[in-house]
Amino acid sequence: MRTVLLGAGSIGQRHLRNLQALGHEVVAVVDPDRARLDAIRPLVAAGCRLVAGEAEALGADADAAVICSPTSRHVDQARAALRRGWHVFVEKPLAHTLEGTAALVDEAARAGRTVLVGCNLRFLPSLQLVKRLVDEGRIGRPLAARAQCGYYLPFWRPDTDYREGYGAKQATGGGIILDSIHEFDYLTWLLGLPREVFAYAGKVSTLEIDTEDSADVLMRFDYGTVANVHLDYLQRTYRRSCDVIGEDGVIAWDYIGQSVTVYGKDDRRLEVFQESINTERNQMFLDEMHHFARCVLEGAAPVVDAAGALAILEVALAAKASAVAGRPVTLGR
Repeated sequence: MRTVLLGAGSIGQRHLRNLQALGHEVVAVVDPDRARLDAIRPLVAAGCRLVAGEAEALGADADAAVICSPTSRHVDQARAALRRGWHVFVEKPLAHTLEGTAALVDEAARAGRTVLVGCNLRFLPSLQLVKRLVDEGRIGRPLAARAQCGYYLPFWRPDTDYREGYGAKQATGGGIILDSIHEFDYLTWLLGLPREVFAYAGKVSTLEIDTEDSADVLMRFDYGTVANVHLDYLQRTYRRSCDVIGEDGVIAWDYIGQSVTVYGKDDRRLEVFQESINTERNQMFLDEMHHFARCVLEGAAPVVDAAGALAILEVALAAKASAVAGRPVTLGR
């Protein structure tokens, strides 16, 4: 698979290494920041062009684009790649507004090209186990869920000034709600799409950003289940976890420890899964890119396509809208 990589930041560098490790050819890397291109130069294979302009890269002979640019560029770059006849991998979230997203979904379908959105937690063995346990009815009907993701933004990418990153700026699609859209993704994967969303969100710290740094979101589903999600840029220690509470027990997932614990109806019954699901963090990114290659080369169905990613984006944007309006937002179907 011949690819063009758009965006040479930290996730772009990871995907570059992984594509090459999997035996795929990266024919060009695009980034307007010359310093980033210089930093990535030692990583690229011979023959890969490093260019600052998208137009030059779009002339390359390639099968696919891997888009790792700021969120605000995702839709335009994906649509340009589709017009070239390329398949598209685009990092999460799909976009920071709905503008152009419906057209992207339609263009991908008409072109018969894959659009895979980077919801990498779906490739994590521990979360796949949670999904399997829920689907198998291990804890009965889900009644509630509780998820959290928190980390300190200045620590997240220590080699860069957090104030200059996309997460710090509304204009580039920043803010903890879109930055942590993984939580909305995996909760809808486990429980389905919510009917109603209510959120409190805002900037509560002294961080030098113009986006929300904390959010508490409630999602109500058709069958009565309620999920609550806490997100923040504030915690000095990275924390990410989820509990799914069912009629017959609880499944507790811990991302940091890569553990899944099942509590049964009888509180003396306890199952802990850990050693069998402990994997090196990069493996989920390798598996994600391997899946993309299968979509491109073998016609496999993408785990999260453009339409699925748009539905998840609508949930996240409903949370942002609810926080501004101070009332619940009902989602359409």
